[in-house]
Amino acid sequence: MGKKLFVGNLAFSVSSEMLQQSFSQCGTVDSSTVIMDRDSGRSKGFGFVEMSTETEAQAAITRFNGTEFEGRALTVNVAKPMEPRNNDRRGGYTGGGRRY
Repeated sequence: MGKKLFVGNLAFSVSSEMLQQSFSQCGTVDSSTVIMDRDSGRSKGFGFVEMSTETEAQAAITRFNGTEFEGRALTVNVAKPMEPRNNDRRGGYTGGGRRY
């Protein structure tokens, strides 16, 4: 099983293809994705790269974490599983309460 890596502090000009090409220096890249804002269509400045082996993933972390890529110092580490979202959409003001 491969390792999924979080890649942060990306320049807004970086594409998924650029990530894949760079990280392939450390081994086989199964997938690479730059997360885009759905409203503006612009990069959110982070993405994910999935390497085929844990050894390759560790090599990518060692090679790219803290190095400059497109003018910005990358943050590369093992991606944490996404936590479930709270679907409570009441927000801050629930209204209707009587206060004295």
